[in-house]
Amino acid sequence: MDAIWNVDVKRPAFDRLSKDMETDVLIIGGGLAGILCAYMLEKAGVQYVLLEADRICSGVTKNTTAKITCQHGLIYHKMTERFGVETARLYYEAQGEALKMYRKLSEEIPCDFEEKDSFVYSLKSRAKIEKEAKALQKIGCPAVFCETLPLPLKIQGAVGIKKQAQFHPLKFAFGLAKDLHIYERTKVKALCPDGAQTDGGKVKAKKIIVTTHFPLLNKHGSYFLKLYQHCSYVIAYENVPEFDGMYVDEDEKGMSFRRYKNMTFFGGGSHRTGKQGGAWAEIESFAKQNFPAAREVRRWATQDTMTLDEMPYIGQYSKNTPSLFVATGFNKWGMTSSMTAAKLLCDMVLGNRNRYHHIFSPSRSILRPQLFINAAESMGGLLLPRTPRCPHMGCALHYNR
Repeated sequence: MDAIWNVDVKRPAFDRLSKDMETDVLIIGGGLAGILCAYMLEKAGVQYVLLEADRICSGVTKNTTAKITCQHGLIYHKMTERFGVETARLYYEAQGEALKMYRKLSEEIPCDFEEKDSFVYSLKSRAKIEKEAKALQKIGCPAVFCETLPLPLKIQGAVGIKKQAQFHPLKFAFGLAKDLHIYERTKVKALCPDGAQTDGGKVKAKKIIVTTHFPLLNKHGSYFLKLYQHCSYVIAYENVPEFDGMYVDEDEKGMSFRRYKNMTFFGGGSHRTGKQGGAWAEIESFAKQNFPAAREVRRWATQDTMTLDEMPYIGQYSKNTPSLFVATGFNKWGMTSSMTAAKLLCDMVLGNRNRYHHIFSPSRSILRPQLFINAAESMGGLLLPRTPRCPHMGCALHYNR
């Protein structure tokens, strides 16, 4: 069970840290967000080091479906209602700038970059789609309402945005990383006031950027309450009729689709981690019913980090940590979010103004309904008398199949 991206890519290799060292900026976490931070600091002439506990891009980055789009589900009408039109516009513009940067970098890095139209559809509610289309038009996005799609689905409607993109995430990330200052197989064991202690030596740093999947420091930021994990699944099929574009259901339990070479990726079966969901069976059932000639090539799964309000946490780790920064909670949309995070964090490290810093601030209000669900889940895990227990916070563990 391995993502298709690992099949046809040459992985660069980096040494393990084996000595103490000193740098201006330490980046912890070698996924796409960390690599982009390192790349931007390199271009700015800033001294930095990136540490990765395993191999770079060995976690969530390699398990993405690699859609580069401003369209992150039906979020813009929610944003306009919660935060106002200006915040929704800024979020949209940040994603658009990320897409432009990918387009520019892909001219130098061969990564199967392709421009594709993007669509979010609904099987249940035309009103939701109409509401989203109006919100997108209000913030300056030329979105279109669609009655039908080239998929075997009876939709109530879809909202489309033209000239979005898809690519090969590992070809891109490895192309960026090959000349950067990276140490692999170097695990950070503890953060110190002046840097980090690893299993290969101490790294002294003036500033630290944490781009691990889940923030590694419990003492600050309350991320164990502000985040939760979500599982989703992908099967790549051959012998499926070709279609153009990228598609995702507005329902979190719905299906997503994109093409890559002669394959179609069917995504679905998602559920909160630790809960029951459709998983592989849901995708297999859909493919068997609608494409009986389809042949499975490969399957993989991923876990995404979700926030309380569907916007990432990017910025100062907490109000009390002026030299510690974080990027997390990409809500299944890690491609544009990684680019947005890298630009914002590098600006913060360099002392440059960034017009998006306030909308992504990790210190924004956490008074959202999801907070109380997360708190109840955490408390239940802490109080349940069972072993084994998680080394993170001591919650009881049980395993599914």
